[in-house]
Order: sequence, then C-alpha cells, then structure tokens
Amino acid sequence: MTGSAITGWGKCLPPTVLTNHDLEMLVDTSDDWITSRTGIKERRISHVGTAELATVAGFRALAAAGLEPPDVDLVSVATCTPDMLLPSAASLVQDRLGAVNAGAVDQNAACSGFLYSLITASGMVQAGIVESALVIGAERLTYFIDFTDRGTAVLFGDGAGAVVVQATDEPGGLKGSRMGSDGSLAKLLWAPGSGTATDRVALESNHKHLAVEMNGPEVFKKAVTAMGDAAAAVVEQAGWALDDVDILIPHQANIRIIDATARRLHLDPAKVFINIASYGNTSAATIPIALTEALEMGRVEPGARIVFAAFGAGLSWAAAAYEFGSRTEPLGVSDAELPPTDGDVMALLAENFAYFGGGPDR
Repeated sequence: MTGSAITGWGKCLPPTVLTNHDLEMLVDTSDDWITSRTGIKERRISHVGTAELATVAGFRALAAAGLEPPDVDLVSVATCTPDMLLPSAASLVQDRLGAVNAGAVDQNAACSGFLYSLITASGMVQAGIVESALVIGAERLTYFIDFTDRGTAVLFGDGAGAVVVQATDEPGGLKGSRMGSDGSLAKLLWAPGSGTATDRVALESNHKHLAVEMNGPEVFKKAVTAMGDAAAAVVEQAGWALDDVDILIPHQANIRIIDATARRLHLDPAKVFINIASYGNTSAATIPIALTEALEMGRVEPGARIVFAAFGAGLSWAAAAYEFGSRTEPLGVSDAELPPTDGDVMALLAENFAYFGGGPDR
C-alpha cells in the first residue's frame, strides 16, 4: 500500500487580539481566573469569514509543499462554523485557491474535526484514491459566542491551519488512528437553534439566541478520559512504546486537559506542545496551527513520532500516531495575506454585542 506524508503546513491567524483584560470589561471574570483554569491569556477575533481564513492557510501549506493549487486532488475542510450551510466551506476554498482539479468536502466533528479529516485524507492517499490532499481546520467560533456567558466567552478564538498530505514510497506517515463519538452526550456541548430542527418563531418569541452552550465540568471529565485513552490506543496500534513518542500535539482546549492527557501517556512535559495561551480554543484549527508552530520552532525533527489527540462536541474524539517524513523545512513561502482591518477588538465585536447584549458598557 502507498504511504502518506505531510509535506506542507501553514496557518492563518487574524491580527486582532482579545486579551483576558479586555474580557474583564465584558463579563464577570479576571485574568487570574481565566489563566489558572484554562491556561489562556488571549485569543484572536476575525474580521473575515471562515473560508477566507482557510484559504490563506491553504495557500501557505501548498507553498510549503512546493505545490500549485491545480496539483491538489482533494480539499477537505474541517469546520463547525462555515460561512453558510450551502455550499460547503471547502467548495468556497477550492474556488478561491484555484484548485480546479480537486474535489471539495467539509467534515464537522467540531474540535475533533481536523483529525477526522487528516485520518480520512491519509486513508484515501494510502488507498490510491487521491495522490494529494489539502486538509484544513478553520473556525470563526467567536461569531457564535455570547460574551455575557463567562463559561464560553473566555475559551474560544478564531483561526485556521492546514497541511498537505501526499503519496510517498518512504516509510512513515499515519501509523495508528482512533475515532469515536457518544451522541447521547450531545447536549453537553452544542449550539441549539442552529439547524433545521429549529422552531424559528418560538426562538424569536422567547428572545433566545443562537449560541454555543457548554456544561464545562462534564465536558472536562469526558475529555480527559477520551483523549487520554485514544492517545494511548494509537501508540499501541502503531507498535510504539510510550517512550518512543517524540512529541504530543493535542487539541488546545484547556491546559488541565492537556496535562492530564500527557500524564496518561507518561510523557515528559517537555514533549508536549502547548500554545493555548496565545490563541485559546480554535476548535478544528488548533492542531494544524500547533503543528505548524512546532515545525517553525524546530520542535519536530525528521522522522519524529507524533501523537495527535482531540475531543469536541458530539461528543467526539480522535487520535492519530504519525511518523513525520524526512523534510521539516518548507519548500516555499506564500505571499497570501488577509485583507487589513481598521477596527479594534471592541469594534469587531460590536455586532455580537448588539445580538447578545453586553459590551464594555454592560
């Protein structure tokens, strides 16, 4: 069977920063409270849609792989916050990239979505269905966040990350994978009113809003167990010993969940990549953003044995054991950039405040 390799990587983070101190003006919280419970210091607020974030990350990943958009056979976008339901975010991205020979599909497993997409794309490459796939995790979660709700306001941010997966004869690639879900727990983390089951008249008459709702303590407990067990399972599936793992790149949801997953694998903290302080939880985008930064920082060496693990709404979870290839330097650099924005963070959130209430003058 043909092997698969990650040959390109890139990220796109909008420039506007929402700090914990900014949040102190919006909701009953403090920098100390947020940092001690989540590890988050700031997050990004996007002035553009999900597809545009994904497109810039995609261009950057393709450049790192030395590919042009027409070389791609599949564009797969993991997102739970597309610009619209029809067409898919991937279709919009495929067009903006000029990936004229590619199929396009979205996958929504919330925070687990990128790993679902990476595992699927790697399997398609290994089976010979496609030779190259662009896998993107992109989210504009702050659109759905009620900044009067301390339980969700402090957690989420916007961004995108992407990788290119290509066929290879070299050893390495995806060595183990695990995907799971427990739909009976869906209400622990969900956005009711966001689909066709919604009674729109009742929603408006009851003055309810479309927002992410979360039972934080229960989600935390489930995440610790599911991520840790899935990560341990893929290490075993790969035929590795725990000491063989060079780096854990987990979903960046909560520093305590990350620490618990690392303990489950008996990993030295130095082997765990963490960037949650800078970006918060960007859902499906967290892992590709983290992988890109780990490569940029020299934390991923040729042949590195990587464990990815994620947990999200569904409730869904996934993990992958991945042996990186021989190249950890990009072949090229893209000049793709987001359009500039003149608004400060409170101006960008003004529409959100008008919808949910709140704001600096709450």
